[in-house]
Amino acid sequence: MKTRNILLIMKKDLGSLAHERTILLAILLQLFVALFSSFLMVGLTSMYDPSALARFEGVRYPVGYVGEQGDLTRLLRESRQFVVYPMDLSTAVAALKERKLAAVLYVPPTPPDAEEPVKITLYTLQNDIQSTIVNVKLKEVFLAYEEALRMLRAERLDVIPEKLEFPDAGPGPGFYEFIYGLLIPLLLFMPAIVSAALVIDLICEEYQHHTLETLLSTPMTMTEVVWGKVAACLVLVPLQAGTWLALLSLNRIAIANIPQIILHVVSVSLALILLAAIVSLFYRERTSAQFIFSTGVVVIMLAALSFPGNPLNTIAQLATGTETPLQHAVLGLSAGACLVLALAMQAFARRVPARGPGE
Repeated sequence: MKTRNILLIMKKDLGSLAHERTILLAILLQLFVALFSSFLMVGLTSMYDPSALARFEGVRYPVGYVGEQGDLTRLLRESRQFVVYPMDLSTAVAALKERKLAAVLYVPPTPPDAEEPVKITLYTLQNDIQSTIVNVKLKEVFLAYEEALRMLRAERLDVIPEKLEFPDAGPGPGFYEFIYGLLIPLLLFMPAIVSAALVIDLICEEYQHHTLETLLSTPMTMTEVVWGKVAACLVLVPLQAGTWLALLSLNRIAIANIPQIILHVVSVSLALILLAAIVSLFYRERTSAQFIFSTGVVVIMLAALSFPGNPLNTIAQLATGTETPLQHAVLGLSAGACLVLALAMQAFARRVPARGPGE
């Protein structure tokens, strides 16, 4: 193989990337995520854990209270998260529709020590993020009120219940877990998937546009052509990953061990690109190759995620500044996979025909 021929193919393919709209759209989407990661972090975290925002705000929500004053009213005021306004039901619901209230509570005139249960009706706005947060906050008050009712009616029990001791629950996932456990690994490995999909398009286009025979009529070999396309896709990975890390840092997200992270990303990306090149050489048709490769990547990712030392976990640990003992083993496995796939691709490229399937 001649390095000059490989560089010529790489230069040609990099120059043609401006016409790959799908690839450019995927890169722009990643750029948007990296640029506005702080805003996305707050928005997405509030979706799966609305209570995560509670410790960062001091808003007291107005709540309409319909019914007699009692323990529930006291618990609402003691929580220091609500402003309670006693009013009648029709006025409270009208104020809720006008967004003057965050919620309305209707408490029936059932004595706390009555035989029948106390049925409380909660009115909130549908499809509203504030209502989601209010529901989470009210749930804590309702649980405290339920416990008070249980204590009041405990003397009716014929059997004394056994008290269960549960360990204290840890805090739910928050910003830290979202950034380092999800955002950074996915954002860094997206270039690997995009580049692998790109090498399939570059190889299959040569077959579909019948330009491969023209390339092979020059002193270039099939192996050099394929390696040039692999190199063109691989060089995009560190550029994208480095850009995303720089943009995340501009968003005041601290990331440690950046050189090691990029090295891991490049090694995994090369393995995926080589695998995609083998698939595209076998099928020589874009739709079939993309489908088979996408299915294979899903299977590989599911299998890799079943091991604690998988690349995603390694990237997350390195980004937090944690030196994991498995990082060198993971890097060694990735390098070994790259070597095996490179030899397989080179051997397959020598035997693959220059014409597409069915020609």
